Amino acid sequence: MLLNRRRLVQGLVAASCGALSARRAAAGAPSADAKTPPRCLDYGRSFICGTASFNAVRFVIESRTTIVDPRTGRAADYYPCASCKSENTFAPKDLFQKENYDFLPVLGEGHWLVFRRRAAASPSYRQLRKVEDLWGPPNLKLVEAGQVTVLDTWEKIRDATACGLPLVARTEIAGHEGIRAVIEYPVKTMNISLEKKLYQVDTGPIAFPDLSTPCDPQIECLRLAFVAFNAPDFADFIVEQPTPIVEGGKQVAEVHHYSNPFSLPAKNTLLAVGSL
Repeated sequence: MLLNRRRLVQGLVAASCGALSARRAAAGAPSADAKTPPRCLDYGRSFICGTASFNAVRFVIESRTTIVDPRTGRAADYYPCASCKSENTFAPKDLFQKENYDFLPVLGEGHWLVFRRRAAASPSYRQLRKVEDLWGPPNLKLVEAGQVTVLDTWEKIRDATACGLPLVARTEIAGHEGIRAVIEYPVKTMNISLEKKLYQVDTGPIAFPDLSTPCDPQIECLRLAFVAFNAPDFADFIVEQPTPIVEGGKQVAEVHHYSNPFSLPAKNTLLAVGSL
């Protein structure tokens, strides 16, 4: 079933940018005019390591989604890892499985949420597991970026892009009962129009939180998505979900694919790792 775009947007659009600022203050997070220096992960040096003797796997952390509930002050971090392919691990030959699928795990609050994208839509697409059931208690190797520069003007965005500095974005959205989420991610694709003095971020997959309804455990609210923005006050998302393939007016198959894009009010911040 396709992700209910109307339900999702109705549940999240309730907050304006002003409400977002108020909720940040209520949850104890720094406001937009706070003098605290910006921080973000160094995504080239942050990993999740398994501790099991059969496979002490190491995953690169691709992004971080933090969900904050101002009613309790509770904040939870979720870490999507780099995607790989299904494999016959440590086999003497034929290392990739014949009936292959994309494999992407997300870690958070004692769980792994594992996404397996096969050629056709499958009920095994999502699987929730306790951390001890897979690669042992995880060891997070989180490295904070050193010097970080806020790119708050067109000229700074242009120059940081041109000189090859790593770019990191933070997109904040709001949901039901004041819950908010901050999605932090390295910018993999940055479009720059020198003629129009415009930029556009396009990055994914990230862990998009559906904040329209409560989930228990909370990690179940996450979906794989891509995010795009070219202004500070909104972001567009496209979520991976069951998507029909139609030929000649008839559905011939169903696959997991990124479809049904939607837009949400957001607070976007661009950072450069380093100095201009």
